[in-house]
Amino acid sequence: MSEVMSQSEIDALLNAVSSGELDVEEIKEDDKNKKVKKYDFRNPQKISKDQLRTLQVIHENFGRYMQTFLTGYLRTNVNTEILTVDQFAYSEFSNAVSTPAFLAIVDFSPLNGEILMELSNNIIYTIIDRLLGGDGKSKAEVRSLTEIELSLLTNMMEKLILDLRAAWENVIDLDPHLVKIETNPQFAQIVAPSETIALITMNLEIGQTEGMLNICIPYILLEPVMNKLNTKFWFSSSRKEKTSGDRDKIKNRILNTIIPVVAELGKTKITINDIRNLEAGDILKLDSQSSEIGLRIGSNVKFTGEMGQKNKKIAIKINKVIEEGEEAND
Repeated sequence: MSEVMSQSEIDALLNAVSSGELDVEEIKEDDKNKKVKKYDFRNPQKISKDQLRTLQVIHENFGRYMQTFLTGYLRTNVNTEILTVDQFAYSEFSNAVSTPAFLAIVDFSPLNGEILMELSNNIIYTIIDRLLGGDGKSKAEVRSLTEIELSLLTNMMEKLILDLRAAWENVIDLDPHLVKIETNPQFAQIVAPSETIALITMNLEIGQTEGMLNICIPYILLEPVMNKLNTKFWFSSSRKEKTSGDRDKIKNRILNTIIPVVAELGKTKITINDIRNLEAGDILKLDSQSSEIGLRIGSNVKFTGEMGQKNKKIAIKINKVIEEGEEAND
């Protein structure tokens, strides 16, 4: 709907035209030169910008989980960054994938369909080099992967896919699993070429090597959860999770955690040779000069007390609590 002008604005416009300040012909020219946005009916835009932003948030979380996992798994620094989140026809993506490629097909149960994860070759060979004990600086080769290399990468991807489940938990409780790994894009047709997909492109940096991770998610697969792919739902579900009793559960687990408590009568130092020569009846002199006994929790003395007996069992009566920053008497 066009903007409605007030009477004062109409009067000002008429005065400008009558005085010559505004040229009517220029206004007509502007109307003729209005920009028309092209629309490709072969590639309809089915995913809204808000839904794309939600997909970006989900995979930013996935990137953080993946960064933590790969840093420990490969024993080197790993950084991830979302570059683009957009929608295309599947043919545009598949035609851009070179051969040989590394394509992991992942079943997205309970959603009906599969997604595709493509890792660039330089990243793949860096990962293989790190897993086999190298420094990860080997140059990428254009060759097929061996059975041993595929086995190593399969094990890694099966563990990595678990991070997808954690990243999507605010939207749906997924049970994803790796279906297979393909090296030829022609054998990785998860949807028809004309189908719309969401394509998440991430930059992956492993040590000094940089490469791309593309995550291809078909629109047909996302359709059942499209109403949940909005920022309002995302943040409201996040807030609900924080107030669902998790704090009480964590508190109860901490309070019921069993930790060892050691009562130290004293300590001394002897040589290994003396230990070898110890016999029954030998006496070791401790360095304790007080009747107070320290109760050690972990590496710190937290209480002091005196030794006694209760119900025919040796016991310690606590006389003092060692506050933080205060040292127990030697």
